[in-house]
Amino acid sequence: MKTLKLNFLSLVSLVLLWACEPDALYEPVNNNISLEQLLAAYELWCVDLNSTRGNGQTPFVEMAFTVSFLNGTLFANNNLVGLGDRGNGFGISVGSYNTSGVTLDVYHNIDGLQRFEVFQKNARSIELYNPSNNTSYFLNGYQRNDFDYDKVFFNNIDYFLQEYKAWEKTLTNAEGEETSFDSENYLYFFNENGSNLFKSSEDESVGNVDNIYWDYTGAFSVNTAVGIDETKKITLNYDFYDNEQFDLTIINDQLIRLYHHDSGKNYEFRGINNIVYMKSREGSGDEFSAMKVRPQTTKRELNLRANKQSSSWVNYAKP
Repeated sequence: MKTLKLNFLSLVSLVLLWACEPDALYEPVNNNISLEQLLAAYELWCVDLNSTRGNGQTPFVEMAFTVSFLNGTLFANNNLVGLGDRGNGFGISVGSYNTSGVTLDVYHNIDGLQRFEVFQKNARSIELYNPSNNTSYFLNGYQRNDFDYDKVFFNNIDYFLQEYKAWEKTLTNAEGEETSFDSENYLYFFNENGSNLFKSSEDESVGNVDNIYWDYTGAFSVNTAVGIDETKKITLNYDFYDNEQFDLTIINDQLIRLYHHDSGKNYEFRGINNIVYMKSREGSGDEFSAMKVRPQTTKRELNLRANKQSSSWVNYAKP
């Protein structure tokens, strides 16, 4: 993660990237450039997941925050840990690709061959249409030096918290009143069936994360502080004594601070076992996960692209 300009960050409830609503189906404009030239025109293609049309799923697209097409190799930023730094801002290699006419063939390391038709919405936005499941994805083009990595990170803090198998308490400040949360030593954040959930544990000094006994599982919710757009309040729902509210500060990619409103106490937690999505097991001690598909927060519209599908052209607009 690049150094954040914001001092206080906190959980954002499944808010993904900034919106870019697709227009109705647009007519082709041919400016005599190849598909390879079009894809190479921008270093990063940011996946605008909320604009997706159709009911199918192409996992590697829905997993990625950005994808990049570099001389036959497909790169993706699937993680927020290291965003902007990992792979010089491109992320990790997830497969290869080639182009032929209007067709983009992606050979993904896990999803295998995925074939798309490419349409250009405007000079900075493309549609990847997957005819096998009649689903269209919309991507916005950026160069690395004009892409706001910090904004993407801030708008997706909930995914950052899910990129560790556990958060271990490393510090509780002496100031403030005693609270029930003082005994919580491990936290785990995850999403299940579209719901934000957390687990907590009172275990101490557990050497292996897999051996943590989770005492409690509950829901959490996030609300914007009144009059302060950049500060969020997260509520952990503890049914047996009360809800707990915190501000969340990101100290670095592995360390967070929770400020407890009622007691005035600060707690620091360190991330353990970073989950690198779509990373080879070979030569790495990192945890591995092949799947982490982000849920779309808008209702998917019916995709009409199949009715106008073409095998002879792609609508390019010169960048």
